[in-house]
Amino acid sequence: MTDPHPESADLGFTSAQDLIQELRAQDISSHDLTASFIERISNVDDSEGGLQSILAISVDVFDQAKIQQFSDESDSDTQSGRNVLAGLPVAIKDNIQAIGLPATAGSLALAGRTVTQDAALVSRLRAAGAVVMASTNLSEWANFRSSESTSGWSAVGGLTANPWKYAHSAGGSSSGSGAAVAAGLVPFAVGSETDGSIVCPASLNGCVGIKPTVGVVSTSGVIPISASQDAPGPLARSVADAALLLDVLGGLDTQSWLDDDSTLRIGVVGQWLTSDDATNTLFHDTVSLLARHGITLTDVRVADATDAEGMDETTVLVHEQMEDLSAYLANRPGHGVKSVADVVAFNKEHSDVELAHFGQEFFEQSAASGGRNEVYRAARARNLEWALTKVLGPGLHDVDVLIGATYAPAWLSTLGHGEDHSSSSWITAPSAIAGWPIGCLPMGIVSGLPVGLGVVARAHDENGLVRAMSRIEKILDLGVLRPTFIR
Repeated sequence: MTDPHPESADLGFTSAQDLIQELRAQDISSHDLTASFIERISNVDDSEGGLQSILAISVDVFDQAKIQQFSDESDSDTQSGRNVLAGLPVAIKDNIQAIGLPATAGSLALAGRTVTQDAALVSRLRAAGAVVMASTNLSEWANFRSSESTSGWSAVGGLTANPWKYAHSAGGSSSGSGAAVAAGLVPFAVGSETDGSIVCPASLNGCVGIKPTVGVVSTSGVIPISASQDAPGPLARSVADAALLLDVLGGLDTQSWLDDDSTLRIGVVGQWLTSDDATNTLFHDTVSLLARHGITLTDVRVADATDAEGMDETTVLVHEQMEDLSAYLANRPGHGVKSVADVVAFNKEHSDVELAHFGQEFFEQSAASGGRNEVYRAARARNLEWALTKVLGPGLHDVDVLIGATYAPAWLSTLGHGEDHSSSSWITAPSAIAGWPIGCLPMGIVSGLPVGLGVVARAHDENGLVRAMSRIEKILDLGVLRPTFIR
């Protein structure tokens, strides 16, 4: 199928960098650009049978566009970090607070509970000149409610479709952010990751995602799961655009590393493969291509992931969620749920909608967990021992970054029947547990769907991560992938 709204397709797939130049040159106004993206959303996302990636448009979106309009007077502020986005629209995941947007985490339990304060990262976006245009749908509560959940579904936003093939998953939990960026509905978007929630939608939708080191981007005003693992980060259609957004969110300067051509040493983790033969073949072909372009490659073997590591991580998240989410809910203004236990009760009272497709066993375990107790501390210690001393430490000993396959092509969405994640690799788990950075960029197309290459770096080495991703992107030379929009 062709683009559902070909009139806006060229604009939709124009890079953030180019749009900023047009805004600075005053070839287009922030108001008109924002209006054009909203029109595209209306025709691609909100139409009957649309993607459902955008959950809400900000109530004050055009007031923002008027305020953020780039002008000659604001040009002098660009060097100080202000107005670097020049009135460019951006979308945020709906677990991030922004005045004018709902911040429901996809749950009816937070619907109508007005946001009165911007998240810290939203304040940074506004200070940089962005128009915080919309919030994106997500896997409800960032996909930590049930092991039988369906990625991309929330009670508030419905089920987000994959813009390549609508019947397939958009991944999670930053489903809407990945699908909206891939479909050209917004120049770039903010997602969040606890384990795989940026990398997965980047891989499945064919875009670039970066989960930075935990703490680099503030989580103040972000509906939490885990203080030790939650990290907001960018989704974009190129490494350069992702780096631009990351720099705004985290006060970094990764863009200066985009064109660094110094020696790059990559460790190839042969265990980070999927169960899909075609994806694995493409990964091996990619490794061969990197070698032919002079990248120094080393085969790396690390400790395998077992069920024990997964069980420990679940224990950690359940216990942290009990404290962290309950504290957030207790302090969020307005009437409604004030703890995880309250959410459990709310979902039971509204089971016809909230529990129609899957349960809430993680929430129930969380409510009964007792928080950061001895059981939690033991599981966390085992998790860190595995991630740091058995995987990341030895894996990165003599190389700059590690690479591996991420996910097989997007699976069919089977709402109400859970998901089979056995085809994915376990590349995201060590970085998630340790809080270290990881990125994903398109590796190619398999069975008509995109698949991603994962890149892992050391803690606080976002510069090195962006440098490696940029070099790999240039070697692969895939350009910006445009979805097939097959319904």
